Amino acid sequence: MTIKRALISVSDKTGLLEFARFLDSKKIEILSTGGTAKALRDAGIAVKEVSDHTGFPEIMDGRVKTLHPKIHGGLLAVRNDKEHVAAMDKHDISAIDLVVINLYPFEATVAKGADFDTCIENIDIGGPSMVRSASKNHAFVTIVVDPADYASVMDEMKADGSTTLETRKKLAAKAFSRTAAYDSAISQWFNTQNNVPFPASMTVAGTLKAQLHYGENPHQRAGYYVTDAVTPSLATAKQTQGAELSYNNYSDVSAAFELVREFHQPAVAIIKHANPCGVAVGTDIVEAFKKALACDPASAYGGIIATNRPLTGAFCEALGKLFLEVMIAPAADEAALAALAGKKKLKLLLTGETPRPIAKMVIKSISGGFLAQDDDAIVTKEELKTVTAIAPDAKQLEDLMFAFTVAKHVKSNTIVLVRDRATLGIGAGQMSRIDSTRIACWKAKEAGLDTKGCVLASDAFFPFADNVEMAAAAGISAIIQPGGSIRDEEVVKAADAAGIAMVYTGIRHFRH
Repeated sequence: MTIKRALISVSDKTGLLEFARFLDSKKIEILSTGGTAKALRDAGIAVKEVSDHTGFPEIMDGRVKTLHPKIHGGLLAVRNDKEHVAAMDKHDISAIDLVVINLYPFEATVAKGADFDTCIENIDIGGPSMVRSASKNHAFVTIVVDPADYASVMDEMKADGSTTLETRKKLAAKAFSRTAAYDSAISQWFNTQNNVPFPASMTVAGTLKAQLHYGENPHQRAGYYVTDAVTPSLATAKQTQGAELSYNNYSDVSAAFELVREFHQPAVAIIKHANPCGVAVGTDIVEAFKKALACDPASAYGGIIATNRPLTGAFCEALGKLFLEVMIAPAADEAALAALAGKKKLKLLLTGETPRPIAKMVIKSISGGFLAQDDDAIVTKEELKTVTAIAPDAKQLEDLMFAFTVAKHVKSNTIVLVRDRATLGIGAGQMSRIDSTRIACWKAKEAGLDTKGCVLASDAFFPFADNVEMAAAAGISAIIQPGGSIRDEEVVKAADAAGIAMVYTGIRHFRH
């Protein structure tokens, strides 16, 4: 399809002038509106206002300008259909062969915290209508919604000013994806405004950031999609060295990042297969790292490290020869960057900052659909209820809160042993809680760490007193757990008999 007439209306003017000059050089008539028309005219590019093309002025502060039969007829007309051609002739409708549109920046407006009325005004109506019209009629019309596609379209048009059906199909698919994502963002925002967390219909839109070599295993295809490109996170992090991240890397790094940003103090988390194998806070990240590594140095090999403070030369020196897959941190000083450059296989991500946890919707794919839930809760000291004769002292309370926070990020069933705000042993993902308790105690012993006087966190209630009895045998002095078992009385009696302080949170941290 040779292109003779184009309609251009863009908010993002990246690459606009180069593309428009190319179209002008091909003697293609350019229709445009508002700011786009002005930008083209100021650059000396011939342009015809849409209002001149339709014979109808822009009205209602520009809300109505392209919603006109001469626009949509020119986009939707089937060029080889006699009735369509006759209608075009009768109503003086000219074919529009190329549409170049990117929509009002609704998502960016919301992300900036704009007021309700400003967000409403940034909901594009005419743009998506033209995109859908052009995309539906891709047999004859070329639709471009992304400046990244300008170059390839120009290359294809160089010979005779035409595009291929294959290209138009691909561009149409991309355009429909864009309008779907746009509508999804608007509906999600409206639901938030109306305090409707679970609407009758929910859509999730993401932008492909990376097509991965493979998924969890080499025979699985995979891609990384971004749903929030504004809030500092893994999605906004800059990779400064190393090969592309794998599917499993992304999963592990996300788990590590979410964990360290729970803490105000300098914190380090070491992650392996989405579970922490060592977590600690300290006076600085060097101390935190040494304490975290001591928990399970064997599992730390080939793991992921996250910090909530910038990397320093001293921290990198403390790493020694430890082999790591990925590190994620807010920033890194010159000494750290120089030291880490020697670790050729290390993938380094810098987020710019590490904000406190931000509430989000958690979505999980299941057979035939997906599950959606609120983000997990943050428990405070004020919510704790002492249920034993002995109450935990101030130091134990600090460790208990730290342990329960870590438990929130460990696969259930979960048991976490802690001293001085550092993990000593972690039992993760077991089918029975007693096995998780057994593994946590065994892990600490294997690492040469003394559990006497440490505290224990359980992500859910103890179904039997045997967990308390095993904890007592390991010398554990205090326990934090949600409570709520039909055997709570039996469990509390076991704790009292062992001289263990126990507190209830009333909140569990299942993680499946």
